[in-house]
Amino acid sequence: MSSRFMDWVDERFPATQLWREHLSEYYAPKNFNFWYYFGSLAMLVLANQLITGIWLAMFYKPSAAEAFGSVAYIMRDVEWGWLLRYMHSTGASAFFIVVYLHMMRALLYGSYRKPRELIWIFGCLIFLVLMAEAFMGYVLPWGQMSYWGAQVIISLFSAIPVVGEGLATWIKGDYVIGDATLNRFFALHVVALPFVLVGLVIAHIMALHHVGSNNPDGVEIKKVKDADGNPADGIPFHPYYTVKDLFGVGVFLILFCGVIFFAPEGGGYFLEPPNFQEANPSVTPAHIAPVWYFTPFYAILRAITVDFLWVPAKLWGVILMFAAVLILFFMPWLDRSPVKSIRYKGWMFKVPVAAFVISFLLLGYLGTQPPGGWRMPAAQIGTAVYFLFFLLMPIYSKLDKTKPVPERVSE
Repeated sequence: MSSRFMDWVDERFPATQLWREHLSEYYAPKNFNFWYYFGSLAMLVLANQLITGIWLAMFYKPSAAEAFGSVAYIMRDVEWGWLLRYMHSTGASAFFIVVYLHMMRALLYGSYRKPRELIWIFGCLIFLVLMAEAFMGYVLPWGQMSYWGAQVIISLFSAIPVVGEGLATWIKGDYVIGDATLNRFFALHVVALPFVLVGLVIAHIMALHHVGSNNPDGVEIKKVKDADGNPADGIPFHPYYTVKDLFGVGVFLILFCGVIFFAPEGGGYFLEPPNFQEANPSVTPAHIAPVWYFTPFYAILRAITVDFLWVPAKLWGVILMFAAVLILFFMPWLDRSPVKSIRYKGWMFKVPVAAFVISFLLLGYLGTQPPGGWRMPAAQIGTAVYFLFFLLMPIYSKLDKTKPVPERVSE
């Protein structure tokens, strides 16, 4: 009976074909390691954000007068509302942790190199949309940091010559941040951006399954096939990697639930203390800083303090902040190394990668701290290292002495 039912479905929708192409007959390299957990974990966190977001939207009121109170109502009076809210707020930080580690894996193993350039571009677009989604969601609780964070970020657009002031007013929907801003941010956060995000994720996965997954050796497994025409160094994604991913999901959920139940504020990094106070345009917090996953780019914004080429320092800061994200799109063409994986690259590539990671972590820390003292020159050095990693990549990646890459996946 089940077979007849699936035949009926397959005549009208390619369910079995999709199952075979993307799971049971999709061959992945047999040497995946720890770094390959984070793609599936990103899917899990995306599902968590969408489901919990729908439930929170049922009780949230996008009004400057009622938004903060509606969040308090969710936390105190809605049955299991506190859990839904903490799953969503912790999920936002978990999403960025997983995505940053996923991008780090691509950097280590050259997953942005030919023929996977489009996969990388889709991934960078996902990252860009995710940042917009997170920023708008951060404003919705209408706490002190939500309000003043939005004030700082939206005001940056006013630094753009000619159209800046009009653009900032258009984003706010009014001359001040208030009901109009909250309503449009709510609509974008709940409806528009999730559709774009899900569409990009589908495109990302389709492009991945079309060209095949990369692996820690950077070897194309489709080059050597067995008697049945399947990659000799590959194994079916299901059941082998579905089981592997389920183990990763189990470990992740233990850590995730530990944060939700024992430290939902994340030490003030996931939910900042000023955001437990209702937004007050008359009282500015002592130190305004975005949530932790934006702080590296916020530190780059603040690092520019001198006018240059008749361009104000504020505008240079805005340009570099956006350039820090947009430069990621050019990675496939900046890396000129003859090998993909860092396993077969020399010290001339490994040292810049290490410096880049250290500078990114340093900028992330500095973005959470008040400016001044040693922090400003440290942020300027970190910003220089961040951009030099990309701008000098065509040179050091080409001069780097590499090791021979094996013909097949190493055991």
